[in-house]
Amino acid sequence: MASYIEILKRYWGYEGFRGIQEDIIKSISTGHDTLGLMPTGGGKSITFQVPALACEGVCLVITPLIALMKDQVQNLKRRGIRAAAIHSGMSRDEIIQTLENAIFGAVKLLYVSPERLSTDIFIHKVHHMQVSFICVDEAHCISQWGYDFRPSYLAIADIRKELPGVPVLALTATATPLVVDDIQERLAFKEKRVFRMSFERTNLAYIVLHVTDKAQQILHLLNNHQGSVIIYTRSRRRTKEISDMLNAAGFSATFFHAGLDNPVKDQRQKDWQSNKIRIMVATNAFGMGIDKPDVRFVIHADCPESIEAYFQEAGRAGRDGEKAHAILLFSHVDQAKLLKLIQDTYPSKDEIRQVYDHLAYFFQIAVGSGYNTVHEFPIEKFCKSFRHFPTRVLSALKILQRAGYLEYNEEEDGRARIRFILERDELYRLHDNNPTEDALIVTLLRNYSGLFNDYRYIDEAFLAEQTGQTRPQVYLTLKELHRKRIVDFIPQKSTPFIRYTQRREESEHLILPPAVYDNLKERYTERIHKMIAYATSNNKCRSRMLLHYFGEESNRSCGLCDVCMEEERTENGHADIEQASQMILELLADEKPHHISILHSLPIPYSLIDASLAQLVGEEIIADDDGMISIN
Repeated sequence: MASYIEILKRYWGYEGFRGIQEDIIKSISTGHDTLGLMPTGGGKSITFQVPALACEGVCLVITPLIALMKDQVQNLKRRGIRAAAIHSGMSRDEIIQTLENAIFGAVKLLYVSPERLSTDIFIHKVHHMQVSFICVDEAHCISQWGYDFRPSYLAIADIRKELPGVPVLALTATATPLVVDDIQERLAFKEKRVFRMSFERTNLAYIVLHVTDKAQQILHLLNNHQGSVIIYTRSRRRTKEISDMLNAAGFSATFFHAGLDNPVKDQRQKDWQSNKIRIMVATNAFGMGIDKPDVRFVIHADCPESIEAYFQEAGRAGRDGEKAHAILLFSHVDQAKLLKLIQDTYPSKDEIRQVYDHLAYFFQIAVGSGYNTVHEFPIEKFCKSFRHFPTRVLSALKILQRAGYLEYNEEEDGRARIRFILERDELYRLHDNNPTEDALIVTLLRNYSGLFNDYRYIDEAFLAEQTGQTRPQVYLTLKELHRKRIVDFIPQKSTPFIRYTQRREESEHLILPPAVYDNLKERYTERIHKMIAYATSNNKCRSRMLLHYFGEESNRSCGLCDVCMEEERTENGHADIEQASQMILELLADEKPHHISILHSLPIPYSLIDASLAQLVGEEIIADDDGMISIN
């Protein structure tokens, strides 16, 4: 068996391991259940990919993100490593073939989403595999104390029962002490075994700017600093708005969110990673598995709802060890939005019961009936009919699902499907197809089996990538083949489905136990308030605040964050109101109106800027006209 260091050199070209990587590798390789806590950029993937190659059999890698799964498999294959993935975009035949390849030793790392673990086909096939160990990535998702709890992760403990004696490696970049203990308990660790890497980032300056005009502040930051940038927002609409604004201002920017077609996302990611595009404006759908070391700025245009999410996203800056900035733009509007999220994410129990009743009216389900029935759920129509807000309805559905009353599914059943109507021999006798239609037929036959026998789910974005067409072109071509009676094409539906997992109850009899409502709401509320406290604090080093949140204490201030820098300026007496006033007047010496955000470029504390500006305006030396300032 090759040594760990030989494998590392051969496939990755590194001369040695970093931090706690080798300790984790030795622990899991010797059969110990192991939990590794490594911050973003700490090299988590090495800790399971190296021992997977060193051990006999296949390593099961459980991860929640299909995009990350595909990306890692492609990267491993490029290195000559036998890797495969099972996800919802595959046909049943493709899944069976992949599982059998793992059984017969043709796969060393098999990536699986947690939802796949409980399927009959997976459970049947996994019994025939030689599994070296199970790796659980993003392990905080299994903890209800965590910020990103996913019920599907609870199936991991069940799969351990199917594989007695197989150790588990759990990895996460964000876990409080409470979550650390909960992960080990829920994954049925035989003994507690945790390896921690310090979460401290000595090259990363955490900055909070309290601003009223975020667009102007972003432009100011980008004008005065160089390097690759990620700007995070909380909505898809905002990604495009900010990207358009930056391009109009002469910057090179693009946007990214989960609603884009896969080929579009892949191209934009490649353009940004290769520095063809400087700025990526994105939702939190962007960043997992992105290994770009030279990001100089991560700017949060909107405040995340938890310190865990903020820390993980901010940590994508400065992974090369060079100086970088994580900047949070915050205002009183952000605080109001965060507090509103509590009610939107956890509506009152009365409102949840009302949604449950209205669903029954909508689907015409009587009390005592409806068990196991499936219904299309056009959410806009439902909300319009009963005057609900979509966000709160979705939250109510998730809570009802956790309580076991129904399942809400917006993925698999809505995917596009096709079946060939003509026999294979008849296809070869066709002469009136154009080249686009022929190319699509060939691509379908090469990538999907059983199309002549039954309907198969297809991925229009994948077909577009394979044929060099756009997704709308693929759709129109499939419609034309359908018109010609060559295929039966069932287009993708965006309408989700609801399945009743119990007969309909009287709403007053609904049971929403603490584990699915009260406890989760309490923890969510606490995370929101911790995030607000971080953003509004101005008297403690931000790095120390973050470390304390994750259970790591430090007596040393970072010297880089806005709090530390302001303390240093004040202590050294570099500026007082008179000096600050002089700097402001020099900045406005051209006598033209300037937006007030220009003052942030001055090397003095914001509190001193405010005091000096107030004095200058009070003495009528400077005019302030709705944020535009100039010398009188």
